[in-house]
Amino acid sequence: MKYLIFGGSGFIGIHLTQLIKKIDPESKIYNLDVVENNHDGQSIYIYCDVREKINLEIPISEEDIIFNLAAIHKTPGHPNYAYFETNINGAENICEFARNYKINKILFTSSIAPYGASEELKTENTLPMPNTPYGISKLVAEKIHMIWQIENINRTLVIVRPGVVFGKGENGNFTRLYWSIRKHRFFYPGRKDTIKAAIYVKDLVNFMLFQVKSQTSGYRLFNCTYEPAYTIEQIVECMAKVTGLKPPYLKINAKLMLIASKIIGFLGGKKLGIHPERVKKLMISTNICGYKMVKTNYQFRYTLEDAIKDWHKDNDNKYLL
Repeated sequence: MKYLIFGGSGFIGIHLTQLIKKIDPESKIYNLDVVENNHDGQSIYIYCDVREKINLEIPISEEDIIFNLAAIHKTPGHPNYAYFETNINGAENICEFARNYKINKILFTSSIAPYGASEELKTENTLPMPNTPYGISKLVAEKIHMIWQIENINRTLVIVRPGVVFGKGENGNFTRLYWSIRKHRFFYPGRKDTIKAAIYVKDLVNFMLFQVKSQTSGYRLFNCTYEPAYTIEQIVECMAKVTGLKPPYLKINAKLMLIASKIIGFLGGKKLGIHPERVKKLMISTNICGYKMVKTNYQFRYTLEDAIKDWHKDNDNKYLL
């Protein structure tokens, strides 16, 4: 059995490759990406642009497993068409590749973005109402994978919708949060009880591998997040505690903070990670229910505090990167 990881050069792909090699050292892993990375010899890199038809000259069997991690995901950060071009075309081309080579197992990493922005608790049964190009493109990509699965009762499809994924190499929301605390630039935007669904990358890839290897034919969808999800205040205080920083307490009027972020952004603050859209995100909960994930036989390896401690340890207990 071989593992074909589309988009394997990225953050989640790196951790997934490390996990597979740890569990199955003799396994063969193909990293199919536009960015070269052979994971220090742990994978075989092949250039692959999922926006185009996929043809690979490698031995492939029906027992192989596809992980579709390929995506344009940073938001804000890309023109609207880029999300559709990569995420939808990628889903179509990867599913067609699986058909052509008679591969029967796919795990697709979607997102919580298809739920849209609102304060209400969302389960896997909640009607998706995406309000961003990224969220729309991910929902369409989910449907493309689902069509592939129902074509053949022997096919297995696992779709995961992770909350904010954090850990070494993330360089995203949690990393920016840590450095804003460390540099005394973080202020609560009008509230401290904003709920932020999140999961540690090592727990996410463990769950992904567990599900796709244990799942029999059929389709399953999982929100991947701590249950219950933590508030921004709990995350900030835990991060400060583990890293030895003084937790911020100051809360600024949300409207004033948004106006300030627009002014600072216009003056060049976006390069520092000060972006009006990110400030808006801090104000709105991502209230995602992870109960279905918890009720599987999977055992979480880390609590939030354990996860941040492990991430800190991965950086020689110096910082979070």
